[in-house]
Amino acid sequence: MFTDVDHRIGDWCFLSFVFILNRMMSDYSVEPINDGISELKVEFHGLYEGGIWKIRVELPDAYPYKSPSIGFVNKIFHPNVDELSGSVCLDVINQTWSPMFDLLNIFEVFLPQLLLYPNPSDPLNGDAASLMMKDRKQYEQRVKEYCERYAKKENISSINSEETDEDISNEDISDGQSTSSDDNIAGVADP
Repeated sequence: MFTDVDHRIGDWCFLSFVFILNRMMSDYSVEPINDGISELKVEFHGLYEGGIWKIRVELPDAYPYKSPSIGFVNKIFHPNVDELSGSVCLDVINQTWSPMFDLLNIFEVFLPQLLLYPNPSDPLNGDAASLMMKDRKQYEQRVKEYCERYAKKENISSINSEETDEDISNEDISDGQSTSSDDNIAGVADP
């Protein structure tokens, strides 16, 4: 079991992360969810068609020994991101996590690499993977359409007003467990 000292170390790591992001990296904004330190929303800009991407991060009690859960809040058309839930298929988070990694690694290295170099052979979004392999030009067009609709500054505020933090369940983000994309086929249709 973890002691109060272990939790204080986790609190310190989180506060350090927020400080570093807010002071040194103008491309990020970090805000806690529900006034706690175990859940936060990180927004970063620029990658993947210049979109503004909102990521929900949940730190488990055993962090950094257990990987954080992460998921996209806004929709993204990407082979390795589940379109409905925002779950991310990223081995380093879901399977090979090490306490040597931290949140900075996720936002500086792991997510940017995932966005820039999709892996259609290990998809969470079969439609995106299939389109990417069959017709790259049409795939890139669909990516741009999603970015325009869900990740541009003028559209982000309307997404935020439609969706509250409570609407994003813990099951909708990566949780260190590998799951099949067939597990959650049914979803809510867009209006």
